[in-house]
Amino acid sequence: MMTIEKILSKIPIELCQPGDYEIWAERFISPEVMAYISGGSGSEISLKRNRQAFEKISLLHRALIDCTKGTTQTDILKQQLRHPVLLAPVAAQKLVHPEGEVATAQAANAMEAGMILSTLSSTLLETVAEHTEATKWFQLYFQPDKHATLNLVQRAEQAGYQAIVVTLDTAIQTLSPRAQKLGFTLPQHAQPINLAKKISTQPTILTPTQSVIFQGMMTEAPLIEDIAWLQAQTRLPIIVKGVMHSKDIEQLLNLNIDGIIVSNHGGRALDGTPASLTLLPTIRRQVGEDFLLLLDGGIRSGYDAFKAIALGADAVCVGRLQIYALAVGGAKGVAHLLKMLRDELELCMALTGCSTLNDIDRGTLFTEERT
Repeated sequence: MMTIEKILSKIPIELCQPGDYEIWAERFISPEVMAYISGGSGSEISLKRNRQAFEKISLLHRALIDCTKGTTQTDILKQQLRHPVLLAPVAAQKLVHPEGEVATAQAANAMEAGMILSTLSSTLLETVAEHTEATKWFQLYFQPDKHATLNLVQRAEQAGYQAIVVTLDTAIQTLSPRAQKLGFTLPQHAQPINLAKKISTQPTILTPTQSVIFQGMMTEAPLIEDIAWLQAQTRLPIIVKGVMHSKDIEQLLNLNIDGIIVSNHGGRALDGTPASLTLLPTIRRQVGEDFLLLLDGGIRSGYDAFKAIALGADAVCVGRLQIYALAVGGAKGVAHLLKMLRDELELCMALTGCSTLNDIDRGTLFTEERT
């Protein structure tokens, strides 16, 4: 069992901010793998916007407020979390560390952090579940065959995952140009092991006049009927990740979906979309105050987590940072990263006069529009 003291005992003093792990990661990750992890789609417009959105917002200091009873504790889907920072679903974690998702789960357990495991995990979902008692959700990609999809969901239920997170924004996804130029290919040891026994289907045969995208890839894209079907198959709450358009959100609300993760897939899906943070306030207004809303994309610090919560998020998901920390320090690296993120969030809360997450609102932020 990792303790804070054990975690900190072997962490280099140079790693004193979450972003330091990104700098150090280049020492532990090959250039082609680094390009795969850090790169975005297209011209990386969405990737850049995710960070720019946070950088445009400032925090307003408050004084004369008693915060000595402060806490970052929160409840999500009747699950108690020590803090509102979750580990986002990231595929193929054995790319950067031999223990992969097991090490990440151990860190989540040590820091009482929620973890979302990817369908494309390089470790069996059952094995990962055995290594954390903290909140754990399973991220689902719909498979071409519904039996294969249902098999994944049933395995997640049996292994103790507490929610299903359905990703919708990557019906089509290719390698980033950065990764393509360096010739990245997914090695055997990092393949998606949970799909190894998936039911095979007949490949789609296209005529010369048909499109590989329209009549090929998009035939497997989930529709609203598939979400309704999934609701009928599981007792678990269903959270949808990667919807931006108000009409898509309206359809999901009509199905009484349990939550939404506002995300542009870290700039790895459709290039040119707004930053996740930019869309967050509009989506919060549409779904209402009591609806579960998380943010994914661009989080690099506890300060960023604070800003996202102020703009309407109930919690945030951290993707690339966890992989950089995993590459540098394994389970201890990820646990240390989570500690720094939580410490920074507490610092922001204390110095803006917020004792609880409910106290964080737009009044704690300063933008040019407020001048």
